[in-house]
Amino acid sequence: MCPHSIGKATSAFTKFREIVGKESCLIDKESLELYSRDQTEHLSFFPEIVLLPSSVEEVSAIMRYCYKEEIMVTPRGAGTGLAGGALPVEGGVVISFEKMNRILQIDEANLQVMVEPGVITEVLQNSVREKGLFYPPDPSSRGSCFIGGNIASNSGGPKAVKYGVVKDYVLNLEVVLSNGDVIWTGANVLKNSTGYNLTQLIVGSEGTLGLVTKIVLKLLPYPQHDLLMLVPFNSLENAGKAVSAIFRAGFIPSAMELVEIDALKIVSEFLGGSSVPITEGTQAHLLIEVDGNDTEVLTRDMEGIAGVLENFECGDIYFADDASQKEKLWKLRRRVAEAVKIAGFTLEEDTVVPRAQLPALIVGVKALGVKHGFEVVCYGHAGDGNLHIRIKFPGNENSLGNNHVKKVLSELFSLVGSLGGTISGEHGIGLIQKPFLPLVMNHEAIRLQYAIKQVFDPKGILNPGKIFDLDSNG
Repeated sequence: MCPHSIGKATSAFTKFREIVGKESCLIDKESLELYSRDQTEHLSFFPEIVLLPSSVEEVSAIMRYCYKEEIMVTPRGAGTGLAGGALPVEGGVVISFEKMNRILQIDEANLQVMVEPGVITEVLQNSVREKGLFYPPDPSSRGSCFIGGNIASNSGGPKAVKYGVVKDYVLNLEVVLSNGDVIWTGANVLKNSTGYNLTQLIVGSEGTLGLVTKIVLKLLPYPQHDLLMLVPFNSLENAGKAVSAIFRAGFIPSAMELVEIDALKIVSEFLGGSSVPITEGTQAHLLIEVDGNDTEVLTRDMEGIAGVLENFECGDIYFADDASQKEKLWKLRRRVAEAVKIAGFTLEEDTVVPRAQLPALIVGVKALGVKHGFEVVCYGHAGDGNLHIRIKFPGNENSLGNNHVKKVLSELFSLVGSLGGTISGEHGIGLIQKPFLPLVMNHEAIRLQYAIKQVFDPKGILNPGKIFDLDSNG
């Protein structure tokens, strides 16, 4: 959409300014351009207006007016998404939650925290850690992404292999519905079998059912110690096989990350060099962490894991000796996505398969690259079978609207489906994955989800164009 187009949202500028104030109602070209993008490929869709509410009352008032006037609304967190979930594809209003960024209460007695959606994930983690508490979900963008966005896509991260994903920590949500009504989805308790589980329905719904304005999260005691090792392998397939073997041997790492050698070289150069030893013939690394409160137990676990790895032709294991070395290794892993995108690998797929099928997925992905003439690097959360696949396709920076790329991705996702997997583990469906939903979900399942969308959003104004199209019930 042209940034100067005039629509219902633009015409309502005066009304929106009354609700949020002049400084929180943006219509200048620079702001519209900024909020036209997230981290998905190289896509841009201009909104007509951007609103920065500061309270649930303001969000409710905005939605009441938009519902009445049938103005499209795209909710936005920090804009770190990779599936196009925050792109205003039909113009209208973008509601950014950046001003709703308060930690409202840390309940140490009940191990809970109440936050607004604009709180940065790492800020929350550091705040509760000061009180000896732990919020485990930690996406790679944790230093910039918002808790609200994490709720929208049911984010995971490296710790998910032991601790679970966002949905495992959400107890209750305050939600503004499409007509402006405000509800709480549950209760601030650990068990709740009172009616349908609306809380878990909202988690992962990508802003298509309602706008989350308060979040109550479960916390854990913070583990006192962790150990970290980097393990080289002579083949991606062997690295994948080792993952399943570690769990079969009875070990549960707190993180198990896979980075293939090309991705590691790219991110190392991006960060200005690396202290990670790379020996000739290395094709992939596993980054393995264990955590807990007893260092002797952790040491025995690491020794046991190392023993398992010897059966898979691994190289010399590199143990991080101190916090500084651990930080360097984790920095390499967390900056991979940014580095490879800058290097031209603009298409990212968020596949997930049962972890024992990880070697088959890796082999299949590489074969597709040879067949269709594209470069591909793989990395991700090997411990739970979540493989991020980054593709560099000559002359194709975007997958959206590209029939050739769509054909290739259809083959990829068909492979994923045949291995018992699905097309998104933590990024969501958003805009760019929705054409492939029928490959892993049958018509009736899609129809039921669309029917739920209609109940929550009968006018179709909430994050339009995401997950499925308006004619998906046909």
